[in-house]
Amino acid sequence: MALKVKLMKSFSGSSEDMLATIRGLGLKKFGDERLLKDTPAVRGMVFKVKHLVSLETVTQEAPAPKRRKPRKIVTRDRALERLAAKAKA
Repeated sequence: MALKVKLMKSFSGSSEDMLATIRGLGLKKFGDERLLKDTPAVRGMVFKVKHLVSLETVTQEAPAPKRRKPRKIVTRDRALERLAAKAKA
């Protein structure tokens, strides 16, 4: 089970707590839609901003969040790739 959360109303003029909650749900702009795991934490976040979002329960599973490397590591790897490409050329 998963929850489909969609940002339906503008969050301009909302408090910092609500803005942080919207960001925590992964919503960035008006009309954004996310598929999230149905957990008590997510339900609490949705309840906090229920006047701004729409909530729908779906049967499909929420995708697992992708793990990203820290920016410093990504920059280092790109620099090493460039050096290797220069050495070959």
